[in-house]
Amino acid sequence: MERSEKFSDYLFAKMGPHNGTTTVNGTELPPKTTERSEAPVELTGWRKWFHENLMLLVTLSGVVLGVALGFSLRPLKLHADSIMLIAYPGELFMRVLKLMILPLIISSLIAGSASLNAKMNGKIALRTLVYFTTTSFFNACLGIALVLLIHPGDPGMHNTADRSADSRSANLLDSLLDLGRNVFPDNLFQAAFQQAHTVYVPKPSIRSVFNDTVNQTSLMDDVADEPPEMIRVVQYRTGTNTLGIVFFCLVFGTLLGTIGQKGQIVIDFFSAVFEVVMRMVTCVMWLTPVGISSVIAGKILGVNDLNLVMSQLMWFIITVAIGVCIYQFIVMQAIYFVFLRRNPFKFYAGLIHALLTAFATASTAAALPITFRCMNDKLRVDQRITRFVLPIGCNINMDGTALFISIASIFIAQMSGMTLGFGELVTVLLTSTAASMSSASVPSAALVLLLVVLTAIDAPVQDVTLLFAVDWFVDRIRTTNNMLGDCYAAAVVEQLSKKELMALDAAVIYQELPISTPNGHISIDGQTDLDIKVSIPDSVIVDLNNAVNANGSTIKRI
Repeated sequence: MERSEKFSDYLFAKMGPHNGTTTVNGTELPPKTTERSEAPVELTGWRKWFHENLMLLVTLSGVVLGVALGFSLRPLKLHADSIMLIAYPGELFMRVLKLMILPLIISSLIAGSASLNAKMNGKIALRTLVYFTTTSFFNACLGIALVLLIHPGDPGMHNTADRSADSRSANLLDSLLDLGRNVFPDNLFQAAFQQAHTVYVPKPSIRSVFNDTVNQTSLMDDVADEPPEMIRVVQYRTGTNTLGIVFFCLVFGTLLGTIGQKGQIVIDFFSAVFEVVMRMVTCVMWLTPVGISSVIAGKILGVNDLNLVMSQLMWFIITVAIGVCIYQFIVMQAIYFVFLRRNPFKFYAGLIHALLTAFATASTAAALPITFRCMNDKLRVDQRITRFVLPIGCNINMDGTALFISIASIFIAQMSGMTLGFGELVTVLLTSTAASMSSASVPSAALVLLLVVLTAIDAPVQDVTLLFAVDWFVDRIRTTNNMLGDCYAAAVVEQLSKKELMALDAAVIYQELPISTPNGHISIDGQTDLDIKVSIPDSVIVDLNNAVNANGSTIKRI
């Protein structure tokens, strides 16, 4: 009986009192440490909404402040040095974001593909590529339909004096071959800072070789009489070859997941790297208002004659904006509802922060860390899918770029007075889709790809220079399509892969369960539960079958 009373006193001491004090044998015990701390007050109403969307409001304030600052300072006609100082914080902000792109892509792809089996990786990759190709093709069709309907190109705007003497050759074959060269790099370390691309150089001849050894000026007139023959040469230019890195990481992670426990330490390492980078992103996010406002203000102040540019190319900007809005608010929402049967605008609202970041930076890759945070933390999309789809999407899926290239190519043809037939329109459709999937995730990369489409339809490539004045703004609009396309692709692929993901989870749980013997006993490392002796002190055993609650405040042992 005495032992029973001691046990009940011990049990009450461990459980703690309801009123904050404990009395054992007439002695009042001090309250536990956890009882001294007050429980956090749960926010409700507008305070809860403000707390959850604080970072979104901060980012939005940065965009508004940048636009207001840029337009308010334009009448002052600031010096170039002043504009550079205003844009300098934004430059540092962009550099920090770009700093995290490479470790984020490497760690997310390896950890994501290793968490799935090889067959699962193949299915997800196939679904992802089919989705990306279909949406890019649709955006190219949408762009062609809008530019033919609105007809923004006015032949009166065409000014031959603005034409440059740029005679670069560009075709779709070179673009596709360069895509293959970058997907399969010959040096992984070189791929971290250089990309392969095709350039045209004069073909070396006996005269040119002789020209290097003899007086060059004496033969200059003879050489200039004949136009040199141009040949293809594969060279390397500055820029991270993310396509090659993505391919290597996919293969490496897939094979890493097939070697079992031997590769677990490597998987844990890259998972830890991913978590560290995401914590760095959280710190950088608080610099968002300063960085974004600086970037936008610097771009607005850097345009020479904003009114003239906007008046001349306003219909072109409106055409691109209409296409972006149709795809974002109608097509993407319909795709999400058809596949997931949920409210698509809630999903869209969860991506506003990443959307504003992509708009400000004009780069899907620069906004990738913020996109990961929105998809994983706020929208709760499976991390195995986001780590697989998002890095691939920011390099391949360019829905907004396909829309822009199709509109811009026909816009330039309309300014030149060209009449495009059905064959030329099909050529624009196919080349825009193919060129967009080989686009680099950097600002203004689409202008380089536009040369490919213009060459295919024999349009004046020199008129691309007309779009440089408004590309700083149009690039930001179309980048939001690229970023949202990646996120909606991840949601759709996750829904289509639900059965495989559940089967994979079940297989992992089954492998972690102990194996049962035929007589029903659990076998652990060859020993059954009858062979294993477990020693548990009597003081921590509570038999709930022999305990009854007499009056809600005392426990009587029977």
